[in-house]
Amino acid sequence: MIKLQVIGNLGGDCIQKEVNGKTVINFNVAHSEKFKDAQGNLKERTTWVNCAYWTDRTAIVQYLTKGKTVYAEGTPEADGYTNKEGQVTATLRMRVQNLQLLGGNQQGEGGSNAGNVSNVGYNNPPVARTQPSTPSPAPASVSLDDDLPF
Repeated sequence: MIKLQVIGNLGGDCIQKEVNGKTVINFNVAHSEKFKDAQGNLKERTTWVNCAYWTDRTAIVQYLTKGKTVYAEGTPEADGYTNKEGQVTATLRMRVQNLQLLGGNQQGEGGSNAGNVSNVGYNNPPVARTQPSTPSPAPASVSLDDDLPF
């Protein structure tokens, strides 16, 4: 099995369609990275992933708007084609199996998960987060100074 994971921003509002009685939500995720080329010049590269999320949980549609940051996980597909300029180009598509909203967007919304719906996965209902979880302290009977077997 090949699995693709991407964290990025939505390039536009999602589009919900009905196909043969099933619901599909289509959206594009952009991931940008900055790097230096061989000459030391700062460059930026953006990779776009066209996503198709087949689900009956359509409540998430209202949150999938341009600029929102998402985590998407699924099965990748790649296709090549010749563009209008005659150059061979590739597209990257993903059939989404797990989708999570990750906080604000580029237009200045907050950057935390507070109040956002997240963990809207393949078989998971939406979960509203009100506060970040904090780890519970270790039980008193566990010593953190014990020798580890490796």
